[in-house]
Amino acid sequence: MTVISSLLPYIQIALSVLLVAAILLQTSEASVGGAFGGSDGFASGYHTRRGFEKVLFNSTIVLAVLFILSAFAALIH
Repeated sequence: MTVISSLLPYIQIALSVLLVAAILLQTSEASVGGAFGGSDGFASGYHTRRGFEKVLFNSTIVLAVLFILSAFAALIH
């Protein structure tokens, strides 16, 4: 258990950097025109993710869950 507790801060740093990068790589669907009632193709609010966008979205969720689990592990230990 001491090996995990000594590596946990480094794991958290790596997960946080990857999570921030994954969040910043995602495209924003909001635009200035959308704030004033204009539409840019996303008028219904529903958008199907495909390809790299879907992989990036799913990996962001996985990274967030792993980061939360590592934070709980650091809190318990």
